[in-house]
Amino acid sequence: MENKEQFCFIWGDAVTYIQRRSDRDAFVVEGSPRIGGDYEISAQAIRDVEALDDVQKAKLTTMILEKRRWTGQTAVVTSTLIEKTKNADPLPIHERAERLLRYLVKIPKYVGQRFSTNFIQKDLRAFAWSESTIIEDIMYFLHYLTTQGWLERQNHSYMITVAGYQHIEEQATKKDLSQCFVAMWFDPSMDRTYEDGIKKAVEECGYKPLRIDKKPDVNKIDDEIIAEIRRSRFVVADFTHDKEKGVRGGVYYEAGFAYGLGLEVIYSCRKGLEEELNFDTRQYHHILWENPEDLCKQLRDRIQARVRDYKAPPAPATL
Repeated sequence: MENKEQFCFIWGDAVTYIQRRSDRDAFVVEGSPRIGGDYEISAQAIRDVEALDDVQKAKLTTMILEKRRWTGQTAVVTSTLIEKTKNADPLPIHERAERLLRYLVKIPKYVGQRFSTNFIQKDLRAFAWSESTIIEDIMYFLHYLTTQGWLERQNHSYMITVAGYQHIEEQATKKDLSQCFVAMWFDPSMDRTYEDGIKKAVEECGYKPLRIDKKPDVNKIDDEIIAEIRRSRFVVADFTHDKEKGVRGGVYYEAGFAYGLGLEVIYSCRKGLEEELNFDTRQYHHILWENPEDLCKQLRDRIQARVRDYKAPPAPATL
């Protein structure tokens, strides 16, 4: 089942390189523009993907793209993921248009640079970003973005307007008083800690937890982390780590960035690891927990004491 002609297993377009994995029955595909980058796919999934129509392939593309962008790792396409794709809803139309705009702002090498309609129509990454299947999709979104004032059209070319750049920036920094940013170790061993401990406590206090690897729509991961911390009401930072792998540097950075912004930061760590905390955070009071249930109770009490339960603002009165 070697793909010697170097074509994408999903869309059939040319890719940079394909290599078979020696440790399992799968292939690593590098440089697939229609997928927005690299991915890995199992031999069984290659057979399964043949039964997908273009709309389902576009939804699968979104899942691959977001998985890679969120975690920084190569997305793995399995038969399970393909089944999930079949049941997934397409992205909302306005979100597909805004995703196209977020992609387009990365193209110009200088402010005011124009790019032709023909260039966009042939840019397979534009299709990947906007979950598009045909050129008419792209043209519809370009028209919408132009009517919103985010793009300026002149003959057969487009330019991103100041309003377009401003819109993208506003979407990235808009404050959400119901959001709690969660900084922690993204290891499978921590899944129950998150689900039954942190997530449960945050939700019981009325807030929405945001863990960066679980966000469905993301741009460059470092930029998204900063944007989401700015947007959040407070931050929960858990410093639990594996003794052999060492402390989680990303958690320290995210907690420090949030503290510098003046956000409330709630620190936690599994009991027994507190002596290994870095000196610059050891001075702060940490929730020392024994199991997810213990963490949930202590965290819920801490949120209620320092941030208070979230109450949504009343809906505006209607005449």
